[in-house]
Amino acid sequence: MLEVDIKSMLFQSSDGGTLEALRDLKFRCESNSFTSIVGPSGCGKTTTLRCILGLESGYQGAITVSGQALMSGSTGGKVSAVFQEPLILPWRTVEKNVRLAMSSSDSSDDLDELFSELGLMDHRDFYPAELSLGLARRVGLARAFAVKPELLILDEPFVSLDDETAGRLRQLLRQVWSARACTALMVTHNLREAIELSDRILFYSSAPSRVVAQFDVTGAREHRDRAFIDAVRDEIEAAGLYHRSR
Repeated sequence: MLEVDIKSMLFQSSDGGTLEALRDLKFRCESNSFTSIVGPSGCGKTTTLRCILGLESGYQGAITVSGQALMSGSTGGKVSAVFQEPLILPWRTVEKNVRLAMSSSDSSDDLDELFSELGLMDHRDFYPAELSLGLARRVGLARAFAVKPELLILDEPFVSLDDETAGRLRQLLRQVWSARACTALMVTHNLREAIELSDRILFYSSAPSRVVAQFDVTGAREHRDRAFIDAVRDEIEAAGLYHRSR
């Protein structure tokens, strides 16, 4: 379980002043749930993820994972992340990139099933330069799941992909996550994406950000077709939680 309670998060501005990115930000993600954060550009969504990952420390408040406080980037359980860019090493093959993230105790694990689920079986000996952007994103997902995380952080993992490729990757993520359930928290600008994947959507205010509303998405993920997503989006918009101009 992930609990976030940030009283304030300040950054130094270029003119020597301070900019408050987060204020009274409080939310909780239950174990093995999938939560998405949606909000205006620049409101602090990625900053929240960086705080959870231990990449930002200048906040007042507390973050706990598996009941243990986050300190110096360590948590009470395994944490993995998928970023906007795949961040895979160009001089290592697909399989070696994935194994690099694994602990010594897991380093000999068979990756056949994971690679098969993500459509990477025929590419495990390829180098990053030989991969399309969509395949590179699959490598990022494989690396994240190979470490057997308790908490999975996703920062706009399908941004800049065409709709068809992003749709296929969302389906793959859903399938792999369902088979290897962990607590997942994703930042996205795509409300349809959030509806398709999430148990709950958190809506952020403009900076300094806080959670202004939440929406629970019900129904089996495998049945969330276009009609379902459109209906839920209309419900969210009718409630004034989101505007497409964002």
